[in-house]
Amino acid sequence: MDNSNLKWTTVESKYLFKDSWLKARADKCLRADGKIVWPYYVLEYPPFVCGFCVTKERRVVMVKQYRHALGEVSVELPGGCVDAGERPEDAILREVREETGYVFESCISLGSISPNPSTNNNLMYMFLLQDGERKHEQQLDANEEIVVEEHSFEALYNLLMERKIVQAMHVTAIFYAFKELGFVFADTGI
Repeated sequence: MDNSNLKWTTVESKYLFKDSWLKARADKCLRADGKIVWPYYVLEYPPFVCGFCVTKERRVVMVKQYRHALGEVSVELPGGCVDAGERPEDAILREVREETGYVFESCISLGSISPNPSTNNNLMYMFLLQDGERKHEQQLDANEEIVVEEHSFEALYNLLMERKIVQAMHVTAIFYAFKELGFVFADTGI
């Protein structure tokens, strides 16, 4: 099947809200079969990055921070938004340094994923950072309160199996990193 007959054409767009890191718009779309879809809501966010960060001692650097939308403290990979004009690989190294104080010698792309392709227009770029060590103090943004932790591979795997990591895109990045590192899940044979 030719995918071109599945694509829609945007006939009109109207912004409903604009802020520094979030824009919401309503699109009027024309499907290939002639049907009009109105309104179709799209959330525009900047691209963002996350890093599976392995220290020289083979420990994984994780962060804990309060996530107001859920009302919970969340265990996550370090990461954040890509600044305008910044390459994702530069953004992850900057974000990790700012959030954790760690610097890494190796940065490998694990690809990109969409947070929600039905409503969001951005991608998250995933990276495997290796051979890191803490060289700086944290340089947090005004609203950030971040606790840095180091976990063994086994402890991180246990957090996943206990459903303690709720950021779905970070879970995906962790599994891609485990695959890249050749980690074997003993209880599943994977």
